[in-house]
Amino acid sequence: MPVNDPAFADLPKLSEDTSCYAVIFSSRRSAGDAEAYAAAAARMEMLAREQPGFLGMESARGADGFGITVSYWRDEAAILAWKTHAEHRLTRDYGRSHWYEHYELRVAKVTRAYGKP
Repeated sequence: MPVNDPAFADLPKLSEDTSCYAVIFSSRRSAGDAEAYAAAAARMEMLAREQPGFLGMESARGADGFGITVSYWRDEAAILAWKTHAEHRLTRDYGRSHWYEHYELRVAKVTRAYGKP
């Protein structure tokens, strides 16, 4: 994994006996308030980083409004706790009706991870 590059999640070493989970959020932004969206996204990232079991996050958005955010979690219990976090739930509900034309959310178990150091 890249060293000291904040764009990449710094995951623990995975092996046959250890794994983590990835929550993959793909979305297309609507023409809503970009400033409010950016502030909410920054707040959600800050809150997620404070949650037990949070391992890291990677996010990108193209000029066409399509974006992908992948958050990594120790286990499914940590994902559920984040999903039901009160402020996250309110922001997520608002975002669904104001900031996204379309979105998909997928949860995957990560059993291997490697890259160019």
